[in-house]
Amino acid sequence: MASVAAKPLHFPAATTAELSSLVPYSTAASVSFSSARSQSSFLGLRLALPLKTPCFRKRTEGRGLRIEAAAAARPTVLVAEKLGDAGLELLRGFANVDCSYNLAPEELCAKISLCDALIVRSGTKVTREVFEAAKGRLKVVGRAGVGIDNVDLQAATEHGCLVVNAPTANTVAAAEHGIALLASMARNVAQADASMKAGKWQRNKYVGVSLVGKTLAVMGFGKVGSEVARRAKGLGMHVIAHDPYAPADRARAIGVELVSFDEAISAADFISLHMPLTPSTAKLFNDETFAKVKKGVRIINVARGGVIDEDALVRALDDGTVAQAALDVFTVEPPPKDSKLVMHEKVTVTPHLGASTVEAQEGVAIEIAEAVIGALKGELAATAVNAPMVPAEVLSELAPYVILAEKLGRLAVQLVAGGSGIKGVKVVYKSARDPDDLDTRILRAMITKGIIEPISSVFVNIVNADYTAKQRGLRISEERIFHDDTPEIPLDSIQVQLSNVESKFASALSDAGDIRVEGRVKDGIPHLTLVGSFSVDVSLEGNLILCRQVDQPGMIGHVGRILGNQNVNINFMSVGRTAPRKHAIMAIGVDEEPDKETLKEIGEIPAIEEFVFLGL
Repeated sequence: MASVAAKPLHFPAATTAELSSLVPYSTAASVSFSSARSQSSFLGLRLALPLKTPCFRKRTEGRGLRIEAAAAARPTVLVAEKLGDAGLELLRGFANVDCSYNLAPEELCAKISLCDALIVRSGTKVTREVFEAAKGRLKVVGRAGVGIDNVDLQAATEHGCLVVNAPTANTVAAAEHGIALLASMARNVAQADASMKAGKWQRNKYVGVSLVGKTLAVMGFGKVGSEVARRAKGLGMHVIAHDPYAPADRARAIGVELVSFDEAISAADFISLHMPLTPSTAKLFNDETFAKVKKGVRIINVARGGVIDEDALVRALDDGTVAQAALDVFTVEPPPKDSKLVMHEKVTVTPHLGASTVEAQEGVAIEIAEAVIGALKGELAATAVNAPMVPAEVLSELAPYVILAEKLGRLAVQLVAGGSGIKGVKVVYKSARDPDDLDTRILRAMITKGIIEPISSVFVNIVNADYTAKQRGLRISEERIFHDDTPEIPLDSIQVQLSNVESKFASALSDAGDIRVEGRVKDGIPHLTLVGSFSVDVSLEGNLILCRQVDQPGMIGHVGRILGNQNVNINFMSVGRTAPRKHAIMAIGVDEEPDKETLKEIGEIPAIEEFVFLGL
């Protein structure tokens, strides 16, 4: 993320009452301000106070008023679950550290009002009650690991508490475990070990397969996926990958070819899963998917259990479609003791050990300690997973545009056909305001959020948006166009352009060849007003169906009847066309997602040339 210049600490027109509030506190980030405009948390601005800067207290002498320095108290960090020694050593150099493990919920609530930071792993539930019990003192929660399911993010944000995690330290460990499962599965290591310990010698039963020359499909080419690819190349495997949003140049640098989903699963001898668990990837490997794989394929999963339909995998193992599976993660953890999948003789299992190496645990400890210390010092946190509190008046004015920005990002990314990766994003704002009166960083962050979150497990907000975009190879530029309108309205429109990409809906391409969507806020509601070169006007609520058709009578009624017959409610509809009886785009807002048969029926209307369903 680009650095933000620190602002000097300034107290305009301080009164005795205001100055009396400047009591010593644990951290520079805790200093309060009398006006909302000066709150440094908004847009990630950082207080210009070094680590050991003294805080201030009031002393009155006669009529005069004097401010004198007082030594700042050390913050208190509660470590509620075991953390590596290296992380604890870092924390103790900056704060008072209370290591209290296995606290009951009521014990945690009793302690938390005395703490400025809390560090947990996955076992401690940081609920709304915890934040309420903190009474405003808790400034940061650190999750020593990636997942933050055990932290109430909404409550954290409402109480002005930053939540940070440690997403990178276990990358190598997870990749190594994936390779370990790959090799042990191929050579039946676990089964042969169990057989020998049972007193048997079954050399003929456990004949394995070689890895050299075999094709490995890496499904999800992020940090872990790319590390697995590097190691598999070293084993002599041919590696292909599927990730519609991965930069093709990064894959080429490793010697990996990016292919479509169907190409990957149909060509692979081994499939290694590294995609996040999102609505679009939940149970992605199901009966329909297994029907397309090469017979005898072997599957490794060190990502998320929910991406596999476990019952479907058992069926595929039973009928020989899948020869073997090696699994470190499961839909429910721990899985039931009578799980058919866990007990299957063709399955190798481990209890979610992807990050369980000494080095990774120490790395996580250091990473989370550094993030917590940085947050307590008022620094920007690249691993923040919730948005900081912002002044109410700013949010009130920009709220509908924030929603519009995120939805335009979500629309744009769903229009990408995949294969080439997103090369660049350009955002164009039309406004009558002077640039100094309109800070668009929160809007840019929300566009980034809309583009990245649907295809990733990363949480994007105003703090980490630029960092996250840079990590994923997204180059985001902004342009402002003066629009002659009243300055009382912040923005006339926002346009999002994705360059050098293929589109699954060709009409979304502009004359310049980029995917282009534009929107406005009307009566407080975000509207889509442009797709490619076609003008439309549809409320961005619920979901959206875009159809390109020959402009002729009866099309609206025809599509409407199909949706009505399936009890799909239309909340908005708009048609934009190039000229009468030529081509038109119909944008239909629907409350429910139509089933596949309904969408197929719409696509089979002779006058419809292409269509796409977009979830918002």
